[in-house]
Amino acid sequence: MMDDVRAHSGAVYLLSEAEPVLEMAVMAGLPRAFAAPWERVALTSPVPVADAARGRRLVWVPGEEDMARRYPRIAVVLPYPFALAALPVATADTVYGAVFVTWPGSHPADLSPSERTLLTTACDRLALRLQRAAERGRRVVPEVDFLGTAPMAGTSSAVEAVQMVARIPDGMCALDVNGRVTFANAAMAELVGSTAEELHGRPLWATLPWLNDPVYEDYYRAALFSQHGTSFEALRPPQDWLVFRFHPSRSGISVQVTPAGAAAGQRPSGDRAGHRPTRLVTISHLLNLASALTEAVGVRDVVELVADEIMPAVGSSALVMLAPDGGRLRVLGQRGYDDPGVVDRFDGMLLTAATPGAHALATGVPSFFETREELEHLYPAREATPESMAAWAYLPLIASGRPVGTCVLAYAQPHAFTSDERAVLTSLGGLIAQALERARLYDTKHRLAHGLQSALLPHSLPALRGLEVAARYVPGTQGMDIGGDFYDLMRGSGEGDLLPGSVHPEAAAVIGDVQGHNVAAAGLMGQVRTAVRAYTAVGQPPGRVMASTNRLLVDLDVDLLASCVYLHLDLAHGRVLLARAGHPQPLLRDPDGRVHVLDLAGGPLLGIDRSATYPTTAVPLPAGSVLVLYTDGLIETPGVDLDDGLAELAGRLERGVGQPLETLVDSLIGDRTTAPSRGDDMAVLLLRPQR
Repeated sequence: MMDDVRAHSGAVYLLSEAEPVLEMAVMAGLPRAFAAPWERVALTSPVPVADAARGRRLVWVPGEEDMARRYPRIAVVLPYPFALAALPVATADTVYGAVFVTWPGSHPADLSPSERTLLTTACDRLALRLQRAAERGRRVVPEVDFLGTAPMAGTSSAVEAVQMVARIPDGMCALDVNGRVTFANAAMAELVGSTAEELHGRPLWATLPWLNDPVYEDYYRAALFSQHGTSFEALRPPQDWLVFRFHPSRSGISVQVTPAGAAAGQRPSGDRAGHRPTRLVTISHLLNLASALTEAVGVRDVVELVADEIMPAVGSSALVMLAPDGGRLRVLGQRGYDDPGVVDRFDGMLLTAATPGAHALATGVPSFFETREELEHLYPAREATPESMAAWAYLPLIASGRPVGTCVLAYAQPHAFTSDERAVLTSLGGLIAQALERARLYDTKHRLAHGLQSALLPHSLPALRGLEVAARYVPGTQGMDIGGDFYDLMRGSGEGDLLPGSVHPEAAAVIGDVQGHNVAAAGLMGQVRTAVRAYTAVGQPPGRVMASTNRLLVDLDVDLLASCVYLHLDLAHGRVLLARAGHPQPLLRDPDGRVHVLDLAGGPLLGIDRSATYPTTAVPLPAGSVLVLYTDGLIETPGVDLDDGLAELAGRLERGVGQPLETLVDSLIGDRTTAPSRGDDMAVLLLRPQR
């Protein structure tokens, strides 16, 4: 397939039978280490092969800009110019896995029809073979990655070519796609301070300690991925600067090494003696996972992301996240345990308890247990724990110098933790800790915001004879999820004068929107709601309630404005008296189902002009009609005209004839509660007089 479309790398993933995870079965063209962070990919992960398998569609990424926009985690780890196509390996009723192939960045921006056909046909053919194998009970066996044969010492191409290269004063060597030296001339060995025999068959950075730096190895990766030449300068201790030039092809890289022209004293200082940087594959894992963790918002997001991204990457079978709370351990979440009771028994345990989770949290030192016997030797009490796991890593989560939790990774089989793996897991603990600290802070602010909002809105509306009521408040999804929208329903005072010839109100209602989506807006909303209640209690008519509230806002000098609709209900005579201050016009549905937009005269927003007046309008409100009061969040949608939004709301109201009021209010809100980005909060209040 790669040869047919002239791709330079690719891999086949198969869907695990035990869990929704894609596992790399074989890779070709480039070393598997290049794709190490994605050897095991959760089916829900935002990566091309998962999208292809999940959506049963071809995914095309034409270059690095598109990769950075759509798949930033991959772009962080592989910031090179290359194109990628991912396709599902699936029959009509079964998904077996996915395939990806890559091209250098010089590939055209579009996948040609012939390339698309060749790739699709090859994947369909593979799916049929996997289907037949499954029907015959034949399991897929491990396959060796196709990267060419290993170099053999003592072999060469033509003798003439060897002699020609030997006469060149520059250092020359050849690397295969694994980075191993397949040939080096004498000048190369002399320049780098080694011998041709020592260089042969190994990567340069494995033979030469001063080249063992991820920065240098990244040039090799960039050359292979992009198929473009790269170069860099490196210091051979104590003071010799060398220029390395990489000339790549699909079969490997030709390397030219020459002394740098400038004086050593003008160069930046090189690696210090004894400094051995971490291997690049480790950095790739950390970059990928760090990018993923930046997407987590709340604690649940962190737990889910660690389970979806880190568990497949490190091969663990289960996960538990613990955090301190009031001197006790709390279980924040778990994945992989069929019986939640196995984990729940640790919830509420004292931090001083003799358990590995509490010990890691208290000491800040990670613990690794390769077998159950190792764990029970140090913690005999664990013998009574009915757990099916056989190896564990307890990672303390330290952020800002203090413990914020413990991440427990469990393995179904005994697991030998190498020193490199322990270092990687410990580093992951630091990344998880930072994400968890941010998430717990977010959750705390979120609970505070919702608690404040709940305290300022009415807990329940009074039951009034002859009036059916339904109300909803939906917070926005940006900021602190707190806003200034409010509503209220009050019993009438039975006192005071309204307009000439009117009667005392049986009930009063209000809906409003204070400018802003923060604590200040919510606080002012509480003051406005309280003021409206006070002015209602003393029997002020609607226009005077609006005017009095307006003067209050001006006197408070808070630099925030508010819109509002206030009304008196005269149920005995079937009418309503309304006053409006810069607020969207209410909707009225007649008993016969016709919907009207009430054209109410009104005054300016509250808080602008202390002398503003607010006229009162009387509207018939017979039994069976529905009066809809709402804030602008219900009709505002980015890119949609307000009139169109109002028309859509009116259409929903008209289609809801015959619905109970509670059902109707939910249908008016519709799918806005599940919208991923809802910048404004919204309030809705429905009033229906009854006979």
